[in-house]
Amino acid sequence: MTDSAKIVVVGGGAGGLELVSKLGKRLGRRGKANVILVDRDSTHIWKPLLHEIATGVLDQSLDETAYQGHGAQYGYNYQLGTMAGLNRDKREVKLAPLRDDDGNEVLGERRIGYDYLVLSLGSISNDFGTPGVADHCYFLDSARQAEIFRRAMLNKFLRYGHGDTHNHPRLSIAIVGGGATGVELSAELLGATQMLASYGYSSIGRDQLNVHLIEAAPRLLPALPERIGRAIYKQLDAMGIEIHLETKITHADHYGFDTAGGGRIDADLTVWAAGVRGADVLTQLGLSTAPNNRIKVNQTLQSVDDKRIFAIGDCAACPQGDDDKTVPPRAQAAHQMASTLYTNIRAELAGKPLKPFHYRDFGSLISLSHFDAVGNLMASASKGHLFVEGRLAKWFYVSLYRMHQRTIHGTFNTLLKMIVDRLNSVLRPNLKLH
Repeated sequence: MTDSAKIVVVGGGAGGLELVSKLGKRLGRRGKANVILVDRDSTHIWKPLLHEIATGVLDQSLDETAYQGHGAQYGYNYQLGTMAGLNRDKREVKLAPLRDDDGNEVLGERRIGYDYLVLSLGSISNDFGTPGVADHCYFLDSARQAEIFRRAMLNKFLRYGHGDTHNHPRLSIAIVGGGATGVELSAELLGATQMLASYGYSSIGRDQLNVHLIEAAPRLLPALPERIGRAIYKQLDAMGIEIHLETKITHADHYGFDTAGGGRIDADLTVWAAGVRGADVLTQLGLSTAPNNRIKVNQTLQSVDDKRIFAIGDCAACPQGDDDKTVPPRAQAAHQMASTLYTNIRAELAGKPLKPFHYRDFGSLISLSHFDAVGNLMASASKGHLFVEGRLAKWFYVSLYRMHQRTIHGTFNTLLKMIVDRLNSVLRPNLKLH
């Protein structure tokens, strides 16, 4: 392969942006490769923060990273666009026409050639074909969706504050999905409600908000150790959140959910945060996929069908161990995959063998707004996980985001951002109200 290898990365999430940042600094700046990032949005937000954007606790404009400026600084090129297809014979990625908010075409269909292609499209919520969900529920798969929910929430609270609270004494928000997103959003809603009252929403308080958290499994956080699920259940229950376990949604409408067995959960706002799957386009590329639209890769993160195509993060079905398990769709997995793939792409360009990816579970942390945090950390391979909660867990939770920032911005810039965040916490409202 020549020094001018063209590396195209589709998807600027946690793994994709970390990868192009490293490749750009090492190869792009030195003219050893043309590194191109393709994403349908112009800015990056760390996905585990979307529930904070949805409640206004985090102002997206203060934490987002603009790909265009970041790429100019770190040695990669950015293309705004949505992947619509793939021509493996010609090694071309097809991008759908780009349209403005009014539906007018800004750019026509484009094609980008590649020598190596990395698919890092992340995941979206899986409604499992449940009738009414797509039409009546809010989703939190992107910053744009989180912002739409935030505005709807504020509007609903505003109408409630100026309406007849005697006939409608409580607002109700129902969240389907007892995983990390649903759990953290439910707690964040209560925290945001407390702050809203201090900013003039005088009729809104914890006593006026009823939050339903709905999970089809027998316990919360079914993918995490049972001790964490029990601790989270206890905390949420004490906060007054109504938890519905072993509750399957059969239909959604404008006023709430129908459940299996003829039950009903009414709500003013409904959020779907259950299950994950890859984007539909992943099944249209001529590549082998696993359930939930994930690209099948081997342990070098190469597609099982094409050694010039790699996949990382939530959209990759990477084998884990000797059984049929695959690497879980988590931010730490995307981070580890990006690090391994960075090494493998450099090895591929140098004609050296690629190293296999081995996922290491460093634990899980769940933040319950400003109320608490709970999780476990990997102590050692022999001793297993160490349970943590309270301020220590909160500190570790925040440090995960700082580690991501350090990877894409460097140590010095991350320290500056920490100082700016501290200043903003003093100078700006604690909640985005506009």
